[in-house]
Amino acid sequence: MALFPLQALFDGDLVVLLVPVDDADPMTVVADKVAHHVVDRRVAAQDRPLRVRHDGRTLPDDATVVSAGVKPLDVVVVGYAS
Repeated sequence: MALFPLQALFDGDLVVLLVPVDDADPMTVVADKVAHHVVDRRVAAQDRPLRVRHDGRTLPDDATVVSAGVKPLDVVVVGYAS
């Protein structure tokens, strides 16, 4: 387990975040960490699950940071599922 930063965007927000994650965190945890800084602050909360995208693909909820191939300072985009 190693802690490292990710660059993160949230759909509908203009701010790029630097979010610390653990390499063993599943995508649900990564999404929650990003949403913590945005939802109900600059983006309205919605009753839909959050999804994480990296390199143009939506990552499975149970994928860990390492198994998804996300590396330190990579950019992920978090948003509500369609």
